[in-house]
Amino acid sequence: MNTLELKGDWNIAKGKLKQKFAQLTDDDLRYTRGQEQELIGRIQKRTGQSKEAVERILQELDRV
Repeated sequence: MNTLELKGDWNIAKGKLKQKFAQLTDDDLRYTRGQEQELIGRIQKRTGQSKEAVERILQELDRV
């Protein structure tokens, strides 16, 4: 996966990520179009998840 596409209501997705990973902050989940890899890196650093795992979680949230 080269580019992560975040669709829908990002605020809902942020809430679900915070429920799953309580250590994430609003700053960690700051999203700007075109900076998806930076977002993934921040989540990865905070949670200790692999890049692939973070991408999979974000894709699952995007489908909900």
